[in-house]
Amino acid sequence: MRLAIIDIGTNTINLAIATISDKGNSYQIIYSGKEAARLGKDGINDGHMTPEAMQRGLDAIAKHTKTIKSFDVDKTIAIGTSVMRCVDNAGEFAQKVKSQFGIDIDIVSGDQEAQLIYDGVKQVMPIGPDRQLILDIGGGSCEFIITNKDGVIWEHSFELGMSRLLDKFHPSDPITPAEVKQIEAYLRSEMSLLYEALHNYPTTTLVGTSGSFDTIAALIAAKKHPSLNIKLSTSYEMGVSNFVEIHNHLLQSTAEQRRAMPKMDKSRIDLVIVGTIFINFVIREMRMERVFQCSYALKQGAVYQFIEKEIKAKLQ
Repeated sequence: MRLAIIDIGTNTINLAIATISDKGNSYQIIYSGKEAARLGKDGINDGHMTPEAMQRGLDAIAKHTKTIKSFDVDKTIAIGTSVMRCVDNAGEFAQKVKSQFGIDIDIVSGDQEAQLIYDGVKQVMPIGPDRQLILDIGGGSCEFIITNKDGVIWEHSFELGMSRLLDKFHPSDPITPAEVKQIEAYLRSEMSLLYEALHNYPTTTLVGTSGSFDTIAALIAAKKHPSLNIKLSTSYEMGVSNFVEIHNHLLQSTAEQRRAMPKMDKSRIDLVIVGTIFINFVIREMRMERVFQCSYALKQGAVYQFIEKEIKAKLQ
């Protein structure tokens, strides 16, 4: 069986196609791709998806559906996350996707999104008795999950996605130290629940997924481990000192300088600035000592949950 997962995020619309074994208890990702739709651009903080953003989203899904057809997929699952939860015309976009492509969008809650992310990460990260803090950075929201081998201990979805921050602060190019402090002050004011959670369930290990983490990990690997093809890795220890070095370099750079950086994701040239500020803030404020990037997240979690449901259905 072949299963397609469309992850409709605020910045990108991602596609994963998996082949599920005949026994139905394992899978292999045979295709992974993304389109930079920027659904939240110029509207997410106002709770509205602009016509231009909606068209970019439809164009992205059109490209993905062509890929899905070429792989002879048996079932397609589309998952809508933060942008679909918060804009007032999400229903209009979902209806257009249904009428044009025959695909229903399942809009998940922040709690459901966090569980999907955890179910993705746990497949490739060794999660033992010691607690870890998982951080998934999206365009509309950021999910924090404290976990260990027993499962999710605490989770919360903060509406602090990179598109929201970019639209709210419109930083200079290059960003100024005063603007960095302004963004950090805002994050500090909005994240009291995380401070409380880490006081109750302390950990010094951060596992980051998606968006800015993938971009910054690629930048670090290009400089520190040039022979490593990070796209073939499921996890990568970035190192706090390595991160800080790249972070400072990014803050001093212009958009054009970032465009020329080896392994820079061209769709994140502007977003990576608020992304690196966010990650640095979490590492410093929450006193993280080890930092990993994990390539498994929501899409892989969705495949995992699908298989689990199929197994349970067969046992009933």
